[in-house]
Amino acid sequence: MIWKGLAPGLPYNGSPLITLAVDTTTPGGSTAVLREERVIGSVSTWTEETYSSRMFRQVEFLLEELGLGLDQVDLFAVASGPGSFTGLRVGLAAIKAWAEVYGKPVAGVSALEAIAEGSRSASPLLVPVFDARRGEVYFGVYQREGDVAAAKLVLQGEHSVMTPVDFVNEMRVLAGKETLMIVTPTPEALSAALGTLDADGNGGAAIRVEVVANILAPAVGLLAVRRARAGITGDSLTLEANYVRRTDAELKWKAL
Repeated sequence: MIWKGLAPGLPYNGSPLITLAVDTTTPGGSTAVLREERVIGSVSTWTEETYSSRMFRQVEFLLEELGLGLDQVDLFAVASGPGSFTGLRVGLAAIKAWAEVYGKPVAGVSALEAIAEGSRSASPLLVPVFDARRGEVYFGVYQREGDVAAAKLVLQGEHSVMTPVDFVNEMRVLAGKETLMIVTPTPEALSAALGTLDADGNGGAAIRVEVVANILAPAVGLLAVRRARAGITGDSLTLEANYVRRTDAELKWKAL
């Protein structure tokens, strides 16, 4: 279900909207709490420890530091993919459970859109991209609508996954039509492929690269708040992961 108009469960009496946002799509996951559109606390660690243990510890620590309880959260937000299959499942399961228990709305936000939100470029065409492991990258193409300060990011087509070389070739074709900005928190996954742009005068002139932080929870929360204020939220039953590519189990099943 998608609610339009005034989103149920949100304060409309002048009280500040409190949002808890989590990102479990990459090894550098994060948690953030926002009061309206202002981040009032954030925790991030880059570690091999599983999300099933560290995420709950981080949420508990952050809420305690801020003097808040889960029952005081008005909106739950989560990066819904693409990213680590296991991480996504943990993040979505937790957010769904909390939203259900406390009867609050929930918002799933693309990790790629959150990366694009971190851009400081004035380019109207943003291409967020990050390491997908297995020698591939995830990416999407977003068009800005409106001025940079309050622009709406509109996905063009669908999110995709491919090798860095194939990705750069796709960008060459796209850059033949208009200038674009590649936005990434993992430039090392693209460095070799991007080096070939120097030999391509036309594509290289129309393509720029911007490196942004890999702490996505604040942007996930901000995008969720904007959607909630526009009356667009969901619930624990409709929130789903966007894996983009098949899981290992599916690939093995297809091979049989």
